[in-house]
Amino acid sequence: MEQRRPGVGPRARYWFDTTLARGTSALVGWLVVVCLALVVPASAMLVWTAPHAPAGLSGKLAQVWRLTGETLRLGGTTGTPLRVLLSVLLALVALVYVSTLVGLITTGLTERLIALRRGRSTLVEHGHVVVLGWSEQVFTVVGELVAAGANQRGSAVAVLADRDKTAMEEALYSKVGPTGRTRLVCRSGPSADPAVLALTSPVTADSVIVLPPDDSRGDADVVKTLLALRATASGDDATAPVVAAVRDSGYLLAARLAAGEHGIVVESDTVTARLIAQAARRPGLSLVHRELLDFAGDEFYPVSHPSLVGRDFGDVLLRYGNACAVGLIRDGVPWLNPPAGTVIEPDDRILVIAADDDTAELADCARFVEERLMADPRPRDTRPERVLVLGWNRRAPLILREWGRNAPSGSVADVVADEDGATVRTACDTGDAGWRCVHRRGDTTRPETLYDLDIASYDSVIVLGRDPRPGESPEDPDNRTLVTLLVLRHLEQRIGRELPVVTELTDDGNRPLAPLGPGADVIISGKLVGLLMAQISQNRHLAAVFDELFSAGGTQVHLRSAADYVHSGQETSFATVVAAARDRGECAIGYRGHADAARAPGYGLRVNPPKAERRRWTTGDEVVVIAGTGAGRASASGRVPRSRDARDEGRDERDERHDGAGDGRLGGDSRAGDGADPPTG
Repeated sequence: MEQRRPGVGPRARYWFDTTLARGTSALVGWLVVVCLALVVPASAMLVWTAPHAPAGLSGKLAQVWRLTGETLRLGGTTGTPLRVLLSVLLALVALVYVSTLVGLITTGLTERLIALRRGRSTLVEHGHVVVLGWSEQVFTVVGELVAAGANQRGSAVAVLADRDKTAMEEALYSKVGPTGRTRLVCRSGPSADPAVLALTSPVTADSVIVLPPDDSRGDADVVKTLLALRATASGDDATAPVVAAVRDSGYLLAARLAAGEHGIVVESDTVTARLIAQAARRPGLSLVHRELLDFAGDEFYPVSHPSLVGRDFGDVLLRYGNACAVGLIRDGVPWLNPPAGTVIEPDDRILVIAADDDTAELADCARFVEERLMADPRPRDTRPERVLVLGWNRRAPLILREWGRNAPSGSVADVVADEDGATVRTACDTGDAGWRCVHRRGDTTRPETLYDLDIASYDSVIVLGRDPRPGESPEDPDNRTLVTLLVLRHLEQRIGRELPVVTELTDDGNRPLAPLGPGADVIISGKLVGLLMAQISQNRHLAAVFDELFSAGGTQVHLRSAADYVHSGQETSFATVVAAARDRGECAIGYRGHADAARAPGYGLRVNPPKAERRRWTTGDEVVVIAGTGAGRASASGRVPRSRDARDEGRDERDERHDGAGDGRLGGDSRAGDGADPPTG
């Protein structure tokens, strides 16, 4: 078959494309031809149609040349050929010079803009907060730092991660929202590189936060980043205070050594396990922890009031109208819930729960106390407990051990998971005969697995998402947890009883999807650890405070029946509750109303209510108290001795309990097996 020959148009286009492909010289040649083809005819038309055009042909051609030269910046000089050539040469030199200069300026500006967009310029700030790394916790940490700096002019947060600067800014602004007075600056690059790390000026920062990556192998990266921080400083004195987090306890010592004297390392898995275990024994406790860790509510602050020097700590409890005193900071060491007879010394700072560090106001609240409405102490319930654990992950052994340390003797933990039984039994074998662990293999997402259980016999249920497996999406653990919760909710409706359920989720966005009752305990491990790191970065004393609150054998937060403190059905002030808790060696910091337990956002929880606030206390109401090992010094009548002789006794107790405090760790296992009597509740 005869092949058809291309037409003139396609062949012309092909020839033109081939000519352009020869390089720069061909492009310049075509540019000259096109320009002359347009400029010369247009100039001739202007000359021939001008009212005062030259009469002769030579004059008109000279005028055409002048217009062409002016248009193309070729000088346009007329005269002898040599004169014209020199004019054109000078014009070409000027054209090349100007074009080169413009090109250099344009290239420099473009490179500078690209560098700025990549986040590779050095930050010139002082007193800012540096956040290193990128994970789901970054949104929580940055959001809390923005809330903390809402009343501070000129505060700044610098985020350094190995991501695109523009992408980081868009993600942060979309999830954090308006930053108010706080300036948010992003820099791009690996945080383990000292040269890149110097872009954030960590030496001049108030604090540095090192986030644990989502990857299970990220603890090694945290240690490398801490070493890079040391490399950027000229000496230990120039290193900004560091708050870091690791997941695996095997990296804890290395991280502490790399962080140095100014560093605090949070063991995130242990902290999460402790919070889950405490919430399993005291439903609703996660709401209190979230309130104390969130800058949007009331937090811990150290304050100084010289007028309180020489008074007993028990008197100080009723000396704040809009704040709750919970301890002292003596010799730089926090001391939670000291004996009521402890005398305030000149160098002491009082640890309070307040809306802000400058809002705690002195007021005589003793006049609001109605002793006739204070209830007598009731014996604690020490019956054995039963907890059901649905699912298994790397934190499950820590959760069970923390739960077992405070569980009454004879308590049982039933574990239903598709994990091997030997693995579960080995993980639960702590040598403690006070409680036992029973394993049953099964898939918790299958209804028949849960139907065979006596759900009504359990005091609480813990639902855990399994660790992501190779090839699985990071969302799979939460998806399985939501399915388990649906089945569990169906069983609750069948038995007509709502069980206290503690759920562990990885994504805070799945919290509204969870089929749980209002105010249920949901532990978002990454979010809680992020809140904790943000709090410590603003006040280093809080590391020891939260370490004590989250430990198994120390002073803890408790939710106890209001009937233990005031008579049910009676109306009285919160100051009366504070006085009743003081007489039991405890610090009352709030309450949870039964009637409002189903209402968002607080679900009945009030932390740091005014002492003068009056309400009618019902049987279902609960009081939030801070109590622990120091609460066991009450006399037989239930009242703490308030003599000044308690000062030396209290100091000895503080020195013994806080020996080695401030070692730069939070969430470690230092108090395991210390022989301390576990708090009841």
